[in-house]
Amino acid sequence: MAKKPEHPFAALQTLRDRLPPGAVSKPAIDETPKAPARAVVRLERKQRRGNAVTVVEKLALPPRELERWCRELKQALGCGGTVEADAIVLQGDLRQRLPAVLSARGVGRVTVGG
Repeated sequence: MAKKPEHPFAALQTLRDRLPPGAVSKPAIDETPKAPARAVVRLERKQRRGNAVTVVEKLALPPRELERWCRELKQALGCGGTVEADAIVLQGDLRQRLPAVLSARGVGRVTVGG
């Protein structure tokens, strides 16, 4: 029976304890974006064939963040929606449920309009 060759890096395992400590790395900077300070929630029916939509405005988020917020709000509320200009448009009348969801996401002040 042939002897199995030893792993080529097996000898390095014994040397690991002799190595000097490595350089201390800086802690990672928390790059979590801050939540908007304000949001205005209003119901809109104009130019939508009588269908109600809830519009979330004044978030002051960059376009990529606005898309992410729209996707997460749609999942949380179980509805459809899209981003139009600087506003998130969600299908249905969500004025009662939306302020609690926005506050939970860290929005400072939520104003609900008619």
